[in-house]
Amino acid sequence: MLSLLAVAAAGAAAGVSNSLAGAGTLITFPTLIAVGVPPLSANVTSTVGLVTGSAGGALGYSDLLREQSARLRRLTVPTLAGAATGTVALLLTSNDTFEAIVPFLIAGSCLLLFFQPRLTPHVAHAGNEHSPFLVAGLVFSGAYAAYFGAAVGILLLGILALFVADTMQHLNANKILLSGFANLLAALAYALLAPVHWDYALCLAVASLLGGRLGANLARRVSGETLRVAIALLGLPVAAILAVRAFG
Repeated sequence: MLSLLAVAAAGAAAGVSNSLAGAGTLITFPTLIAVGVPPLSANVTSTVGLVTGSAGGALGYSDLLREQSARLRRLTVPTLAGAATGTVALLLTSNDTFEAIVPFLIAGSCLLLFFQPRLTPHVAHAGNEHSPFLVAGLVFSGAYAAYFGAAVGILLLGILALFVADTMQHLNANKILLSGFANLLAALAYALLAPVHWDYALCLAVASLLGGRLGANLARRVSGETLRVAIALLGLPVAAILAVRAFG
């Protein structure tokens, strides 16, 4: 019972976090490991359970999403293509290999978002949302979302901020929906083919739906710069902890 309560609390916090800027899996993944779920199973369980959190966040940004319907259709295709690739890659990955790769994925995402303002002037096609580099970035983000997903919101925000000239709130709305689509595709596959802990997944689904809706309301009251810096800095210690767990 205590483990379910801990997972529910993590799911609610993850839903809030994903709507704010991302990194919800940084909360649920360690929590599932702490209650005894192996790393690979913890990852797929988290992916399945957090799909509803994206739905809750999208509801909170429904007006901004309607304003960007044409853009979203264009950005969704490469994101889903990447998600399909990442899903296959995870299903073929051993538990030990996955545990070794995770810290580097998290740290890289955090650094990308943290240094995004300095990187923008030096990136080709920056500010051009029709750039092939944006398409490549979305394919990679979709693959990453399906493969692990921790801090995928950070990665997506960093890439979108480089190539899409719009407000951080509009980009955050894009991020919530695109990461949600990638997670949904992966979750459908993992539900059939991967070792999902369904009691924890269902617990996460309910809690993250509520948290996602709340997080969207909070995100619209917080400055984009505060979101960017805070989430990037919070993710780095988690990457360090997981690196010690994998290599210590």
